[in-house]
Amino acid sequence: MTQSYQVPAKDWQVELEVKRSKFLSFAGHAADRDHAEAFIRKLRDQHPQANHVCWAYIAGAPNTTIRSMSDDGEPSGTAGMPMLKVLEYSGYGDIVVAVVRYFGGTKLGTGGLQRAYSDAVSLVLDDLPTKPKVSRTEMHLSYDYTYDGGISRLLARFNVENIDVSYGQKIRLEIAIASYELSQFKEELVNLTAGNVEVFIP
Repeated sequence: MTQSYQVPAKDWQVELEVKRSKFLSFAGHAADRDHAEAFIRKLRDQHPQANHVCWAYIAGAPNTTIRSMSDDGEPSGTAGMPMLKVLEYSGYGDIVVAVVRYFGGTKLGTGGLQRAYSDAVSLVLDDLPTKPKVSRTEMHLSYDYTYDGGISRLLARFNVENIDVSYGQKIRLEIAIASYELSQFKEELVNLTAGNVEVFIP
């Protein structure tokens, strides 16, 4: 399981020129397929005169299967696949890249195109501002008031976010815990309450 991985902190852009062809390279955050495709559509709208808008994305953790790419009219295998390969080797997740090409009059050949698109993506990733993202698991807990102080102290020792608590006959707690800490947290929770806690993972 991926404990944490780097994701783009903001959109980024660089420019590469190869034999008078301009390659404008863009990278952005793509938490899911919809975000990735919206990013690509926006670039198409901004560059209606471009010869090609080729793209690749990994929408999720670096090991997710939600990934795609397109040559957008370039010879098959010369743009999208080289771009996706650079992304896969980068270790980044939740990322979309697009390269907008304005043709400069000189054909680059298949090898030249593969290099140009790979280089364009490598270049935009070089200085891309990133931030860590931790994989999280949502948990719902229900327990007697007796355990309130102990469970509060336990939560303080773990990587927990989005704490939502409601007080009724029992205390109900919703949290998002770092997935890599899940099993240890559950074990300590059961020990602390002698098993008197209801745990639900939706």
